[in-house]
Amino acid sequence: MTDFPEGAPCWADAMFTDVEGAKTFYGEVLGWTFGDAASEYGNYTQAFHDGKAVAAVVPPMPGGEEPVSQWTLYFASPDVAGTAEKIKAAGGDLVMEPMQVGTFGSMAIAREPSGAVFGVWQPGDHKGFEQVGEPGSYCWAELATPDPGTADAFLTQVFPYGSQRMQTGDEPVAPGMDYRAFSLGAPDNWVLGRMTTGAGDGTKAPARIRVYFAVDDCDQAVARAIKLGGQALGGPMDSPFGRFAELTDQQGAVFVVIDPGTRVGEVPQMS
Repeated sequence: MTDFPEGAPCWADAMFTDVEGAKTFYGEVLGWTFGDAASEYGNYTQAFHDGKAVAAVVPPMPGGEEPVSQWTLYFASPDVAGTAEKIKAAGGDLVMEPMQVGTFGSMAIAREPSGAVFGVWQPGDHKGFEQVGEPGSYCWAELATPDPGTADAFLTQVFPYGSQRMQTGDEPVAPGMDYRAFSLGAPDNWVLGRMTTGAGDGTKAPARIRVYFAVDDCDQAVARAIKLGGQALGGPMDSPFGRFAELTDQQGAVFVVIDPGTRVGEVPQMS
């Protein structure tokens, strides 16, 4: 995999109290294998599909509070310290200040103004995903937020994004739906989606970034997840982009599986 342009999703990892349980779960659901734990980096363990790095799992730091299991998406940056300053200037805050990770690269963990946590990665030896868009690997992500205006302004201040609103003709793609796609370079080179949570029902669900992993068969992936103690939060359901379902693993981390080869309906317009 070549270097990722600034603002492109480039890596994902998750912290689990039961790392061996997570390895079993994702090994069965997504077909992952795992490398050796890097003891000098908190037993950080990379996941592979077809021999290519696709994600990582890690146990919590000793002595810390028990973490909430969740996937963290990282965005590429040529200068993590500079991106950190942009994050603060745009109204976000830093959960973890920029730090060097050996020869692998540099990272920071941040929170955008509506509350979603994400990472920033400046590559060294580790460039990021070695496979994307294939079964068993990352294929999409979207920021789900109750405050779309604030989130949209933040994203375009921090990263060099263009953005377009998804709609059918002059109307949203569905009643009450507000969805925007962010692009790099060409307008149709979409790298991130933004959806509004609580639309039409008055709720204020917490903001988070939903990470999508591609699968060969959505229904089979859901069945495997449930058998291993996961839950289906929504779906499976068809869409013009693939058949997908939102799941939790057996430790509560939320993710989405999608079969991009099974598509129903016309792709909505972007404007």
